Amino acid sequence: MNEEDSSRTQFWVKRWEVGKLPWDLGHIPRELVAFLTRNQASQTGARVLIPGCGSGYEVQAFHEAGYDVTALDFSGPAVAHAREVLGPLGDKVLQGNFFKHDFGDQKFDLVYERGFLCSIPPTRWPEYAARMADLLAPGGRLVGLFLYGEEPEPPPFPLSDETALNLLGQSFRLLSSAESSGDSVPVYQGMERWQEWERKKS
Repeated sequence: MNEEDSSRTQFWVKRWEVGKLPWDLGHIPRELVAFLTRNQASQTGARVLIPGCGSGYEVQAFHEAGYDVTALDFSGPAVAHAREVLGPLGDKVLQGNFFKHDFGDQKFDLVYERGFLCSIPPTRWPEYAARMADLLAPGGRLVGLFLYGEEPEPPPFPLSDETALNLLGQSFRLLSSAESSGDSVPVYQGMERWQEWERKKS
């Protein structure tokens, strides 16, 4: 097994075990706070999924905004840490593989992306796009901070505009895109964009 393959659980388990967490912002990004403020009134009870949730800071933010939250990570140490961070909300964090986990028949209204897509080798990106399209209800949204640019020693694996359109354009349409305010970890600095993609209805 290649333990440096970021598509494998052990890659992330090792990093959590040694505390090598360069993606951990330590708080909720300003862009998410603004999004929740804009959408709070209309989203009460909406189902949101947070894949690759890491420390799970966003779980509480979505919960307090009225969302029905499910968070997922396939690293045992990450899940344990998130549950500790979240206390009573810890049961909203599940351990599992995003590509294989059984979420039941009900679709999500929203999926929150930050640091998940860019952690996956590009060879698996088509699986990501297909899974997102399958999990989101028509008209649902894939929103969050997406990484764009060049990275000489990935991961992370950034997108380009062309790659993003080819990847998501078949099932989604881009509603909005804005450069990050700079509230970012050093490894992502200057590369994040807040984007909102809508699941096409047909």
